[in-house]
Amino acid sequence: MSTFTYPEVGATRQDALPPGYHHLRHRMPVGTGRAAFDAAGAAVTTWRLHRKSGVRVRTDAARAEPGAAVECAIGVGPLRVAAPCEVVWTAYEKDRTGFAYGTTGRHPECGEESFVVELADDGTVWFAVTAFSRPARWYTRLAGPVVPVCQLWYARHLGRTLRRIATGARPRRQWV
Repeated sequence: MSTFTYPEVGATRQDALPPGYHHLRHRMPVGTGRAAFDAAGAAVTTWRLHRKSGVRVRTDAARAEPGAAVECAIGVGPLRVAAPCEVVWTAYEKDRTGFAYGTTGRHPECGEESFVVELADDGTVWFAVTAFSRPARWYTRLAGPVVPVCQLWYARHLGRTLRRIATGARPRRQWV
């Protein structure tokens, strides 16, 4: 039995996101052609995108399927923040691949996020992140307006990472 922390399960499939949450919609091109679409879709649905983006992923499924438990974590040691989720829906279609997961248990936010790759008629491969969320813990409430900024940064980071995966580009060296 799922333990979602919000009632609007599956709402990221809709154009209108539920009221009372912060909404995120980010869409960017990540490549061109069927090969780039296939590579991007596989990376999204097998957790490779998240892992290549620096997120620790624990899951009971090799690829996204409804009901699969997923825990994403960032940080180190006692500063690690874990985000338990469950896959809500998937899309394995000719020109559209992706999934959404919803928050469960101890997740610092309450809501849902989808990651979808689409192949447009002109051959452009698009990556879209759609989410609705609100704070579920004291520290995310305390962070206030910083959380949506971080969520947008993360969506952009995922898009850049997926572009490298889809096009076979080598990652740029980043200096910290």
